Amino acid sequence: MNPLERREFLGTCTGALGAAMLVKGQSAHAEDQPAQATPADRKRFDSGREDGRFVDTAGFVHAYIKEHKPKLAFDPHMDPSEFPAWRERLRQKVFELMAFPEVAAQPVPKRVAVEQRDGYQLQRWEAYPEPFSVVPFLMLVPDGTSARSPAPAVMCFPGYSGSKEGMAGEPELNDRKLNWSEQKRRDNSFALHYVRQGMITVAIDNPARAEADSDLRGLAEISRAMIWAGRNYLGISVFHKTQILKWLAQLDIVDAKRIATCGLSLGSDPADIVGLLNPDLVSAVIHNDFLCDWREQTIAMNAYAATAWHVVPGMYAWFDAPDIQAALAPRHLLFTEGGRTPHINRVRAAYEMADAAKNVQVYYYNKYATPDLRLYDDKPIPEGLTDKEYFLYANVDVADHRFHPEHAVPWLADVFTTNADQ
Repeated sequence: MNPLERREFLGTCTGALGAAMLVKGQSAHAEDQPAQATPADRKRFDSGREDGRFVDTAGFVHAYIKEHKPKLAFDPHMDPSEFPAWRERLRQKVFELMAFPEVAAQPVPKRVAVEQRDGYQLQRWEAYPEPFSVVPFLMLVPDGTSARSPAPAVMCFPGYSGSKEGMAGEPELNDRKLNWSEQKRRDNSFALHYVRQGMITVAIDNPARAEADSDLRGLAEISRAMIWAGRNYLGISVFHKTQILKWLAQLDIVDAKRIATCGLSLGSDPADIVGLLNPDLVSAVIHNDFLCDWREQTIAMNAYAATAWHVVPGMYAWFDAPDIQAALAPRHLLFTEGGRTPHINRVRAAYEMADAAKNVQVYYYNKYATPDLRLYDDKPIPEGLTDKEYFLYANVDVADHRFHPEHAVPWLADVFTTNADQ
């Protein structure tokens, strides 16, 4: 069985992920977990030497990652007065590792079509973030929006199998097929959910996915090629979305004080980082995935490595995902699919340090909604875990991985209402 790629499990019902679907199509319910994988039969790295060194390179790499903690990891015990300086150091390091290109001024986005829908306009746009690149996107504008009556805005980023069309509730391009239930399709139309609440929504594909896909080279190959070129997949995604964000904030129909980023699964990391790098433009972030410490997952799963499109060279040396999320404080932050409670508590500690505890909201999967259902919250995560065991410790219900309009939409509406009154 191939290792489960964390951000791919949006495809539990899609069929677009090929062989990985053999894993993702299985339930993560506790009763389905391999309880027989006891500490006695878990496979772990073992030096077998008195000096603790490893002949096998995999064991050495695993030990190296364990020994070297990120230099800029958030410390919940730091003096609160040190928090702003730490946050800025982290922001600068994240910016550095995103490897943004230096480019001359590019053409402004161009609107290529407008279609009226029930209660809003569907606008088709192209952005030109850097030489050789075109990024098509959709903008849904509520009826009645104008320079005299601007609306808040949400930038929407889909999961691995999703698309801008799907987020907007539109037919997939080129008759693209997704093996989703009708309920999941409705839930994942989150740009549509938001525009129906009076928000402008901007729906953007992930790089090398949906309309940005290629018949010549796939996502993994493109990701590796960009690493060779000194860039990385996540950095490209964040850079392109940041250029659209800066343009969006200048539109007179947009209330620039009320802009959010919202990402599902593969789109959740760029939602976090676009928010982190643009504190003056993004007032709220919705992370529609579980909170994951990637380094901890690597250690727990015997040096498991994510797919090429998740690789940010040097990241483990400096920070991990919970540090990025902690650095979003005091801005509004929502988690819709829980995660490892110890890491959630670290993020909460950052918000308390920033005197903004009420600005972070966490919902767990229904399966793990209450502490009595989260059996491993107070237990250290062991090594040698399988993917299913890891998801038990991370409180993840793969079968229910989707956009959660029941949490995200009212939460953001409330945040924007509160911000409008300030």
